[in-house]
Amino acid sequence: MNRPRVVLFLSVVIIACTCVLIYALHPHKVDSAEVIARCSTVGRLPDIRPAYNGAVIPPNIAPLNFSVQESGCRYVVRVHAKNGQAIEVLSQSPKISIPQHAWRELLDMNRGQQLHLDIFAETEDGRWRHFQTITNRIANEDIDGYVVYRKIHPGHTAWRKMGIYQRSLDGFDESVVLDNEYFAQGCLNCHTFCNHRAGRMLIHTRSAQYGSSAILIENGQASKIGTKFGYTSWHPSGKVAAYSVNMVTQFFHSARDEVRDVIDLDSYLAYYLVDSQNIKTTPDLARKDRLETYPAWSPDGRYLYFCSAPLSWTARDVIPSSYDEVKYDLVRVRYDLDRDQWGELETVLSGRETGMSILLPRISPDGRWLVFCMCSYGCFPVYQQSSDLYMIDLQAPRQSGRYKYRRLDCNSDKSESWHSWSSNGRWIAFSSKRQSGVFTRLYLSYVDENGRVHKPILLPQKDPTYYDSCLWTYSVPELVVEPVTLTKEKLGRVLRGASQIPVQVPITMATPKAEGLAPHDEPWRESRR
Repeated sequence: MNRPRVVLFLSVVIIACTCVLIYALHPHKVDSAEVIARCSTVGRLPDIRPAYNGAVIPPNIAPLNFSVQESGCRYVVRVHAKNGQAIEVLSQSPKISIPQHAWRELLDMNRGQQLHLDIFAETEDGRWRHFQTITNRIANEDIDGYVVYRKIHPGHTAWRKMGIYQRSLDGFDESVVLDNEYFAQGCLNCHTFCNHRAGRMLIHTRSAQYGSSAILIENGQASKIGTKFGYTSWHPSGKVAAYSVNMVTQFFHSARDEVRDVIDLDSYLAYYLVDSQNIKTTPDLARKDRLETYPAWSPDGRYLYFCSAPLSWTARDVIPSSYDEVKYDLVRVRYDLDRDQWGELETVLSGRETGMSILLPRISPDGRWLVFCMCSYGCFPVYQQSSDLYMIDLQAPRQSGRYKYRRLDCNSDKSESWHSWSSNGRWIAFSSKRQSGVFTRLYLSYVDENGRVHKPILLPQKDPTYYDSCLWTYSVPELVVEPVTLTKEKLGRVLRGASQIPVQVPITMATPKAEGLAPHDEPWRESRR
């Protein structure tokens, strides 16, 4: 056979095989009207994962792709609302991927309306079943366009790869802000934004090779502050950042659902003045008989809220026997930015009153709602199955004279933690272990004008089975209106460089000691050896 005939023969074979493959993967179009007309009705909702049902969803969220957990050889899914053209998806696989462009149009045309999903499954004998309609509501208000979070594999005494990532919420694009491959597998966490904007932020890093420092991003530039920052909160003016210095130590239980635990053996709060590049503290932020952590500014900048617990031990190198008796109070102190002066300390809610430990206060942008965690004891809610999200109405004392708290409906029977508000105050993002009890995942909940927090949705992924094999944990989700634009390479060079803003940590008051907390700067090993 000469060469032209060989080429022709091979081309015919390739085309035939391609046609067969295309037909197998994309069978002839099913007439949805015919399916609806001759299907039998199943008197229950279909089982889908993630369980996107009965929630309020953002009008600018990525498609809520899901997997149908019902037997079938083919599936038809019809997504429809009051306005616009319905979306129909035919799939031989239980995995349902909704076209992004059509999804965005449908949601945008139906703000404030209900969104319906009808699912049809074909059995092996050619019969179609129709399940009850799944309904969600589309909110009127957008969620911020991006969420920034840390991803790390669950560990006990070591870590390897971790990073700060950002994700566009109207799609599936994820990118690295900074990961530890850029500084010798060190640790990075506690990323903090000012007023939900990426133009001014802080990232805390720790490294055996490059030391502990905070990376400051402002006005399109990055610089390194030569000291250790912990949990941090920006004053809304952008001129002050309050942060904690913590001596955290991990320890383990011999038998428990979650064997890991963390105690803060010593801590205090300080604040960084951006213009003067100076660090200061004040007695009520750094008492010798108290542990202070988790600062959070009120949106008007008049108060700094934080958590405070009694310090009942003197040794800083052993786990005290009373570790499970430590309960943090929620307190606040007035601040005058113009004069850099502090007022008197107030207790908002005490651990003695609630019987639990109060952690991670975050205040809505309008200043009305304060969301926090409560767990049985201690300072680290992610390791506490008892940890739930609660809310305080900060306007309530005007009528009742006291602060009242309530448990939110978005909780599960597993740990909830690491929450943040959207810039419009209509959404919260938080981490939850509700799926497996091991991995924290990122959830989004709508908050209505009455402070009701609705059923959360799992952060959608392009592949709806992504979380089945995902070994990352998602923590510290921060909602922002714009992406971080400085590259990871630029941030890595700043971190590794010798140039830094020199600062002197205050050592003349309260908990801070002349010798500092340096020996406990690295409570966990940086990598597996």
